[in-house]
Amino acid sequence: MAEAEAVQLKEEGNRHFQLQDYKAATKSYSQALKLTKDKALLATLYRNRAACGLKTESFVQAASDASRAIDINSSDIKALYRRCQALEHLGKLDQAFKDVQRCATLEPRNQNFQETLRRLNTSIQEKLRVQFSTDSRVQKMFEILLDENSEADKREKAANNLIVLGREEAGAEKIFQNNGVALLLQLLDTKKPELVLAAVRTLSGMCSGHRARATVILHAVRIDRICSLMAVENEEMSLAVCNLLQAIIDSLSGDDKQEHRGKEEALVLDTKKDLKQITSHLLDMLVSKKVSGQGRDQALNLLNKNVPRKDLAIHDNSRTIYVVDNGLRKILKVVGQVPDLPSCLPLTDNTRMLASILINKLYDDLRCDPERDHFRKICEEYITGKFDPQDMDKNLNAIQTVSGILQGPFDLGNQLLGLKGVMEMMVALCGSEREMDQLVAVEALIHASTKLSRATFIITNGVSLLKQIYKTTKNEKIKIRTLVTSDKTILYSVATTLVNCTNSYDVKEVIPELVQLAKFSKQHVPEEHPKDKKDFIDMRVKRLLKAGVISALACMVKADSAILTDQTKELLARVFLALCDNPKDRGTIVAQGGGKALIPLALEGTDVGKVKAAHALAKIAAVSNPDIAFPGERVYEVVRPLVSLLDTQRDGLQNYEALLGLTNLSGRSDKLRQKIFKERALPDIENYMFENHDQLRQAATECMCNMVLNKEVQERFLADGNDRLKLVVLLCGEDDDKVQNAAAGALAMLTAAHKKLCLKMTQVTTQWLEILQRLCLHDQLSVQHRGLVIAYNLLAADAELAKKLVESELLEILTVVGKQEPDEKKAEVVQAARECLIKCMDYGFIKPVS
Repeated sequence: MAEAEAVQLKEEGNRHFQLQDYKAATKSYSQALKLTKDKALLATLYRNRAACGLKTESFVQAASDASRAIDINSSDIKALYRRCQALEHLGKLDQAFKDVQRCATLEPRNQNFQETLRRLNTSIQEKLRVQFSTDSRVQKMFEILLDENSEADKREKAANNLIVLGREEAGAEKIFQNNGVALLLQLLDTKKPELVLAAVRTLSGMCSGHRARATVILHAVRIDRICSLMAVENEEMSLAVCNLLQAIIDSLSGDDKQEHRGKEEALVLDTKKDLKQITSHLLDMLVSKKVSGQGRDQALNLLNKNVPRKDLAIHDNSRTIYVVDNGLRKILKVVGQVPDLPSCLPLTDNTRMLASILINKLYDDLRCDPERDHFRKICEEYITGKFDPQDMDKNLNAIQTVSGILQGPFDLGNQLLGLKGVMEMMVALCGSEREMDQLVAVEALIHASTKLSRATFIITNGVSLLKQIYKTTKNEKIKIRTLVTSDKTILYSVATTLVNCTNSYDVKEVIPELVQLAKFSKQHVPEEHPKDKKDFIDMRVKRLLKAGVISALACMVKADSAILTDQTKELLARVFLALCDNPKDRGTIVAQGGGKALIPLALEGTDVGKVKAAHALAKIAAVSNPDIAFPGERVYEVVRPLVSLLDTQRDGLQNYEALLGLTNLSGRSDKLRQKIFKERALPDIENYMFENHDQLRQAATECMCNMVLNKEVQERFLADGNDRLKLVVLLCGEDDDKVQNAAAGALAMLTAAHKKLCLKMTQVTTQWLEILQRLCLHDQLSVQHRGLVIAYNLLAADAELAKKLVESELLEILTVVGKQEPDEKKAEVVQAARECLIKCMDYGFIKPVS
């Protein structure tokens, strides 16, 4: 009965097919397949359903059905030809060619087979030619870029393609082997910004992770030329060249985290000479008038990042010793620059602060007292060598240098204050008629007055001068600094005044009904002063920042405990919080040392003061580079105050900004992630991942995305009896793109770290496959890329799991994405999809195309 019904359904399907109702035909054939075990009938049904698949362009299904028919009868010529047609549409030309070749063998006189054979042969040859003609593509890109008559659109596309090619190992090697470095040098010679930028970015990609290429490129382009490109006024160019130099340094020093074996290792035996040459040129850039402020900042950034040891457990600090011996005087010259002097080097607002940070890092990197004494002597000789009774400008540079060092290694700066004539010169400069002398002197006196012994000297010798300056000067920068003296009542008064200016007292919520009741009972109801409105407060904050209030506050914080009371600390914390309110002002606050100054306020003082300071720290940590905002070991002290803001007793804004700050910190290093973990922040972060508030949930998920890189956090996910992994998987299915992106990032890293978590992911929820497919089809490229990485991790984890994925719709998704032409934006996504397909080929689930 079942066999008869199967035959009837087959005939029904044939009729639907003739009427071009292919969906109905497919349905009939599918029902028939369930009812029969007759091999001949099964082969016919699969073959017929394959024909439906071709008509409806369901080529994956068509190829699969034809293959099942061929499995029953390997000489089924119709099935072979239908599979050939399906495979051709899927781009699997070599497999299609084999099928039609078999058809032509079985029926040599069939003209249709012969024509298809010729067409496929031509297509395969063309595909192979294109596939292996990267050389000609590279050549063509350079021809377009070097041809002055090329259209702007073509040039832009060629430049972007070249950059993408340079970032891929195979592409970078093709460029390198085809005279690419010489051609890139020609692009540099054009001196056209867009072409030079494309050349620099391509070279940067070629240097990444390849020591031999990095060495050749360094010698071909020459370090002096690289530095001259970084010295330009163009910020985008300066940053791109900085990235190129960083890529070269990473490859030469082995910080690219790649192993160099065989020929690669044999080609380059010793890179120390090249690294020393790079360091030498960077130090020369610091004192060159031809270097822009942007270029000088990038040189300082590179020195800050690459010279001091990243881990003090490493014994070798030879790079620091070399810089101290050959470049400390140059760094001191930058620190001692006075912007108003005609001889001043080009600077940005951050240049002197970056130089102070470098001095601090170098000093911290010294291993013993003899090394520190040598460092101090160089500083002493430099400063005393500047003192000149006949040249006030040199004296000004000397005092500015001391002031800069006091903002770096404070102990060293304090020793330098003891040099004969330093304090006297500061006081003397206060009496100068030039405003810039007064400004430098008062700034230095503020930094010096934070020690009680120095403050006594200032009280004895300089207070009358400071008062005179305050009365006569019209310069607000000078006026605000003269207020900061050593008397504790003055400090409290100044702090109170600044709280009033910034209106940073706690404002009690006014209940309208109670106000009406008070008015009715004829009670006095205080009203807001017109100048306490937000617009006026914002104007006052701007003026305070412009006047340099942060430098003054930073020096007040450094005062001895005998001078600075807990109540004053609380007031200062309130002022800092008000000043940090606008994100655009936070860079200025960091540049003037506000980040460092907030740390002691967040750790000591009244409970209210510590919370206010911690909140200000969170605002800075959320948007600033931690290496600059909290240089050296200070960054680890920031963690505890931020974690304290995750308490549910704190308000939502404090929770949110603390999470943003912790996200930024946890993205810097594993040592910081470990510190956050040890401060027991993980349960709080997880708690906010359950929040109904979208922004809190997003911030917590982003923080967790960084935290999962830590091994101890990963172990929490591996442990049985918790829903951590389930939460992350479900968050990947959220409608909020930002939450999805962060959750997918966390899942990608977790599944990459542990195969067990790949298998566990498939068990925590039945929705896992649907969520994964949605990620891989996401219209936001960053989310899609993370989804594809998760897919690859699952494929690589287990053959059975991989088979399950291949049998789902995921294979078709991977095929569609992998077949796209990669442009600069989609390159990572397409490459990730192709890596998934290659892994499927390795298992033998799908076959490769030639």
